[in-house]
Amino acid sequence: MTLRGGGTGDICGIASKLDYLKLLGTDAVWLTPVYCSPMVDNGYDISDYYSIKPDFGTMADFEAFLEAAHRRDIAVIMDIVVNHTSTQHPWFKDALGNKESPYRDYYIWRKPVNGRTPNNWQSKFGGSAWELDEATGEYYLHLFAKEQADLNWENPEVREEVKNIIRFWAEKGVDGFRLDVINLISKEQHFSDDDSGDGRRFYTDGPKVHEYLQEISNEVFKRYGSVTVGEMSSTTLEHCQQYSSSDGRELSMVFNFHHLKVDYPDGEKWALAPFDFLKLKQIFNYWQTGLNGKGWGALFWCNHDQPRVVSRLGNDKEYRVESAKMLAASLHMMQGTPYIYQGEEIGMTNPHFSQISEYRDVESINMYDIMVNYDGVSEQEMMSILSERSRDNSRTPMQWNADDHSGFSSVSPWIPVADNYRDINVENALKDECSVFYFYKKLIKMRKEIDVITSGDYLDLYPEHPKVFGYQRSNPDQQLICLNNFYDKTTECKLPESVTLTNARYVLGNYSGIEQSEVEKIQLLRPYETRVILVEKYADWTSTD
Repeated sequence: MTLRGGGTGDICGIASKLDYLKLLGTDAVWLTPVYCSPMVDNGYDISDYYSIKPDFGTMADFEAFLEAAHRRDIAVIMDIVVNHTSTQHPWFKDALGNKESPYRDYYIWRKPVNGRTPNNWQSKFGGSAWELDEATGEYYLHLFAKEQADLNWENPEVREEVKNIIRFWAEKGVDGFRLDVINLISKEQHFSDDDSGDGRRFYTDGPKVHEYLQEISNEVFKRYGSVTVGEMSSTTLEHCQQYSSSDGRELSMVFNFHHLKVDYPDGEKWALAPFDFLKLKQIFNYWQTGLNGKGWGALFWCNHDQPRVVSRLGNDKEYRVESAKMLAASLHMMQGTPYIYQGEEIGMTNPHFSQISEYRDVESINMYDIMVNYDGVSEQEMMSILSERSRDNSRTPMQWNADDHSGFSSVSPWIPVADNYRDINVENALKDECSVFYFYKKLIKMRKEIDVITSGDYLDLYPEHPKVFGYQRSNPDQQLICLNNFYDKTTECKLPESVTLTNARYVLGNYSGIEQSEVEKIQLLRPYETRVILVEKYADWTSTD
């Protein structure tokens, strides 16, 4: 939401929507980066950690927003990017072309090897992960865009700078931090060629990453009581158990993305294929059982890097509402902390752009250039790929109403609004008691009232069912069964004989007309249907109290 006259959204706009977030039941707001940045990668290329980008407002605006959020008991989580900085950061500008700079060792430099780049590592945005500094003849490492130079965490001065940055915002009253690609900060120091991959095995969950996180946690996070969320790229369960251990030595919780790669054929993001449903269930089972009692995870379908889930795993046309609700319930009844990405709560879809000129994402534009101009992919095929894979699918403006630009701004926004905004918007959702919005509101309320959602064990009830994702959560006092049809055809779904339904009741569903008497007679699930059943082991539902 833009209030300052631009088309990018701003802090005052967010502040103006805090009552909407409170109505939903929001406990915390995570802001993607609002620091000064040249915006090569939507703010994840920070040029000044201590200032607000003028397009987004002023420090006074931020402080007012923080106070207004706290007044409504809404915490504020800041996004911190400390694996890399913008090449426009004063540290890097001083270091570039100057081996004598005190900031030269803030970054990772290597000499050419046999007249080429130091190794064959690839950028996650395409191409080599190394860029030449012509004045010195050395290359600097950038795991992302060439305008995002990786910091050298081996240098203790860099770690002190990071601590100071976090202290600055914590002193202002920020409640927590989302740490971008934080498991990439420690690199193997041999910087060898990767003869079996793109280099990621040499910097993912690196040799000193736990040491570095414990250092920051002990000196900063614990002191301020900060909630910390680690974004983990290509990580493992064993590392995440340590990152998010309940002893609090490192982080509060972790993001992992394994469940959002089930539609990548052979691990290839830039190719299209139906999602692997059985693999999706296997991954959820692996992480739910693996973290239970040993760590804590984030629950999410969408964020600024992922396409809209209703377009990706649901049906964004004839079953948009049903599939959006089903996907919400299937996720929110699991253990972890749920994250709702802006617009997810009203069932926003991918925009289905048809021209490359509509895209803004550096990764998407780079891949378009590589695949069309070098790999022989047709423009039409590449546009189909981008319409499903691009990060811009989630970055279109929030759809507030049916006014021009969806009520997001009074001028053309930085990226086009999805064409369906006149139908799918907040104003319409709030008028419809059966909308996706009010379904999310119920989910949030349930999580705060039903203990088993937080504390229960996890059991996959249908590991081999080709269409139903059903699981049971159990603690000594309660059981919760969540049944979900992930497809657009009615499918058979009988509860296993092992499930006991004494004192059971329906607590949520996305179809009307379900009778309580049917709770023990489930035979079928309709297209994209979800049903949630609660068993109170010691309750008496016949009581009139």
